Amino acid sequence: MEYIKRELERKFIEMDSFFKAVLVVGARQVGKSTMLKKLAKEQNRTIVTMDDDFVRDLAVSDPVLFFQTYKPPILIDEIQKAPQLLERIKIMCDESDERGRFWLTGSQRKKLMEKSRETLAGRLGILKLYPLSQREKNGFITPDNLDFSFAGLCKRAEHMPENDINRVFEHIWRGGYADVQNASAEQMQTYYQSYIDNYLIADASDSEGIKDTASFKRFLRACAALTGNLVNHKTLADTAGISVPTVKKWLSVLEDMDVIYLLEPYSNNNLQRLVKTPKLYFCDTGLCAYLTRWLTMESLRDGAASGHFFENYVVTELVKNYAYSKNPAFLSFYRDLNANEIDVFVEENGKIHPLEIKKSANPDKKEIKKYNVLEKTSIEIGSGGIVCMYPKPFPIDSKNNYIPSNLI
Repeated sequence: MEYIKRELERKFIEMDSFFKAVLVVGARQVGKSTMLKKLAKEQNRTIVTMDDDFVRDLAVSDPVLFFQTYKPPILIDEIQKAPQLLERIKIMCDESDERGRFWLTGSQRKKLMEKSRETLAGRLGILKLYPLSQREKNGFITPDNLDFSFAGLCKRAEHMPENDINRVFEHIWRGGYADVQNASAEQMQTYYQSYIDNYLIADASDSEGIKDTASFKRFLRACAALTGNLVNHKTLADTAGISVPTVKKWLSVLEDMDVIYLLEPYSNNNLQRLVKTPKLYFCDTGLCAYLTRWLTMESLRDGAASGHFFENYVVTELVKNYAYSKNPAFLSFYRDLNANEIDVFVEENGKIHPLEIKKSANPDKKEIKKYNVLEKTSIEIGSGGIVCMYPKPFPIDSKNNYIPSNLI
């Protein structure tokens, strides 16, 4: 398959010129190794992988000899399999002022990041790569920050095809793993089943000590069925046949493995009676569609869960956008105990951009009246609107627009 340029490349190169070591984390098979190997070959950089038994044994038993054998500048793939190298990398970073000597990739984010931060504090930049975004699939790579103003959206629309429900749901159903982009439906089913067994279950068992793999699989499917909803520990426990404490632990495991994304509720002292429960989304909608047995794009597009999947798609596209952009933003959602809800708040540069998400080409303009709740806070309200299937940007009022979902 032809290489698809990744949005993270720009940020990675920027951090490489500043940090002595850069670590790229993310779920299995999202393209960490592919991206860094491409960049490493352009620099004639040494490339080693800890998936190689011989190389890993050397790294674990004799880190000094390892770096005599494989000299920096170097790319070390799957560093979590040989954490013994981190202490030696620290020493070598302190011996030289050279930037970008060590490129690292790793899964099992939480443990790896804790260990690397502890050992390489001040020397290491950490970035995260997600599955392919719809922008990457369309070849739209830009350093410009996402702008929700009408002018900004129109400028962005110049580079993207018109919003189309079939194209959007093809992306949602297929997901963002590179290996399935040209696969048949039958090949995709086999791929995702193998992905669950060979990566998710294996990593959960080996790294997290989860031995009840049958219950863990039921738990995965239960999470997929709740995508776009508030986390409900009891429902997950009852469906998977496990205890509530186990649900909480396993949610943490899936979040650590970058399988799920938990969108936190908005918190503000001026607003009372806000819920404190996060909403659950899958980092890859293709995996979620497989787990919930939507076997064709058409059945997913027309099915009862299509609105939840559309919301999952928009939220994760926003997550990816801000993970790769120059200016990060904090994402949350608003919901009070009376069930009044605003789907996404984007907090950036002292402003909140409120967004509703609707799988419709003609959503009700009255949805933006809910944004008045922000007038009770001291935070400035920025441009926002309704992310939907409208074909092109269209103004609702001076601050809010119909925002085609493929521009996110």
